[in-house]
Amino acid sequence: MKRLLLGLMLASAAHAAVGQKAAKPAKTKIDAKLIERVEKTLADDKLRGRALNTGAPEAAQFLAGEFRRIGLQPMNGLTSFLQEFPAYEVKTTGATASLNGAPVAADHLLVTSGQEQVSWTSGQAGAPAAKVSAADPVTWTAGSGDAAPKVLVLGAQADFRKEVLPLLRAPKGNVLVVLDPAHAQWFQRLAGQFSHSAFRAEKPAPYTTALILASGPVADGSSYQLTASSRIREMKIANVVGVLPGRDKAKAAEQVVFSAHYDHIGILPPVAGDSIANGADDDASGTAAVVALAQHFKKTKQNARTLIFVAFTAEEIGGFGSQYFSKQLDAAKVTAMFNIEMIGKVSKFGPGSAFITGFDKSDFGPILQRNLQGSTFKFEPDPYPEQQLFYRSDNATLARLGVPAHSISTDQIPTDKLYHSVDDEVETLDLKNMTTVIEAIAVSARGIVAGTDTPTRITDAGQRK
Repeated sequence: MKRLLLGLMLASAAHAAVGQKAAKPAKTKIDAKLIERVEKTLADDKLRGRALNTGAPEAAQFLAGEFRRIGLQPMNGLTSFLQEFPAYEVKTTGATASLNGAPVAADHLLVTSGQEQVSWTSGQAGAPAAKVSAADPVTWTAGSGDAAPKVLVLGAQADFRKEVLPLLRAPKGNVLVVLDPAHAQWFQRLAGQFSHSAFRAEKPAPYTTALILASGPVADGSSYQLTASSRIREMKIANVVGVLPGRDKAKAAEQVVFSAHYDHIGILPPVAGDSIANGADDDASGTAAVVALAQHFKKTKQNARTLIFVAFTAEEIGGFGSQYFSKQLDAAKVTAMFNIEMIGKVSKFGPGSAFITGFDKSDFGPILQRNLQGSTFKFEPDPYPEQQLFYRSDNATLARLGVPAHSISTDQIPTDKLYHSVDDEVETLDLKNMTTVIEAIAVSARGIVAGTDTPTRITDAGQRK
């Protein structure tokens, strides 16, 4: 692998050699040992995958300690680095079902509910049988009465994401979904995420969504029976926020956010004896970058603008952390947001490169590119627009409020087999390249940090399709 020794340097005539045509830039140094220490701490098995109900609280305390050590200040209105807010854990404690009189296997049944007890039987209390339309892969059948479920039969050709995911995110009534076996992969992916608990930013509505993965094609008029019990509890979760006040009184009211999410997906079904999804790349790598950048800018003392360093919680379950954080700010005062998401591996553009999501939505990207002129590091536009990455990370909330908020990443996500798996371990990362990426962010951000660069606002963030 070619070593990019000139990868992150700034032009400096003071250090030019005699007779040299162009000055050799001086390299910005980021603490590589700090990056490795934070990365290994967050991705350690002891934190059990950093889910809200596993090691996320311990991870938050660790990061608060790092911000304290660096010398950051709590955010206005807070007495500590923890920005706490409520969430609701919903856990299915028991569920059984049958379809056409045959028991449904436990691994073919998924229930998420805002009700403590549920009992549905087709033909009783207004609960309809499952209807199937030969002409349409999506068939809805409404019941009678508030408690009766609507029944949705999803044929093999139906769009699972379009039809099912909204029912889980924002249920508006009781729904039983009967899935053709063609949707087994999507069902299993969801079942893994819901195998322990589901979380909500608000107290869940008193509705139930139940999914049955059928073992064969669903017949018209299929009967069913379902009973389920759930436990609902309120809990406190926390972003970790540290502030470096602006050094220029004229610019200090302007804010620049450096962010990543520290949560991950916790415990998964075992693979070769390993059940912990460590999230080394997703997103311990970005969180390590935020800590390293906080230390860097604290030491350089060149920030005219106020810098906010934030490690978000609950990104993996709906972006609750960034949504809450955004409500505590005046978006008009946020000059830019550097959201750092999965930078632990070499990008498709090769070593010494990264990409920026939503590149065409503001001139944030061109500013970063311009500030790296003279170096070999490259920031490229997002090469995976079909993945909708601009809308899938914590930048999206502030972007919709007009902030030039973009994510920086190196992940080759269409081919990343370690994504959301138990194999996302520190040993799979390229820590040297990761450090190079963080140094590039530090260099390219200098103008925005110093108040000499101001990205254009985002006027049309759009929506995830």
